[in-house]
Amino acid sequence: MPDLAAAVGGFPVRDGEDPWTAAEVEEIAAGLITEIGRLRAELAAADAELSDLLRNSGDGAGDDQADSGSSALEREQELTLVNNTRDLLEQNLHALRRVGAEGFGRCESCAEAIGKARLQAFPRATLCVTCKARQERR
Repeated sequence: MPDLAAAVGGFPVRDGEDPWTAAEVEEIAAGLITEIGRLRAELAAADAELSDLLRNSGDGAGDDQADSGSSALEREQELTLVNNTRDLLEQNLHALRRVGAEGFGRCESCAEAIGKARLQAFPRATLCVTCKARQERR
C-alpha cells in the first residue's frame, strides 16, 4: 500500500463528507485482509468437501434413484458454494488492490466519488449508488 498519509488528501468524498484519514483507509484494508483470510479458509474447507463428494459419488452402486438424486443435489449445492466463495474472494482482493491506490473511492463507471460511508459499510463497492442502481435495473 502506498504512503497513505500523503495519498488520502486526493481520495474523493461526496458532498457533506469529511475527508478521508489514513486511519480510516487502514481500517478498511485491515477489514478486507481479515475477510480474505476467512474466505480462503472457507474455500479450502469447501474445496475439500467438494472433493470428498466427487470422490464418493461413484460409491453405492446399489443406491436407488432417490439417493443418487440427493447426492447430485448435494454436489451441486457444494459447487455453487465454492463458486460463490471464489467470486467473493476475488471481489475482496480487487477491493484490497484499490485501497490506497489511485482510483480508490471513485466509481469504476462514472468516476464520481463512491462515498465514504458506502465504502466503510461495504468496502468491496466499486460503483456509486447511482451506477449500482442503474446496473441492477438492467
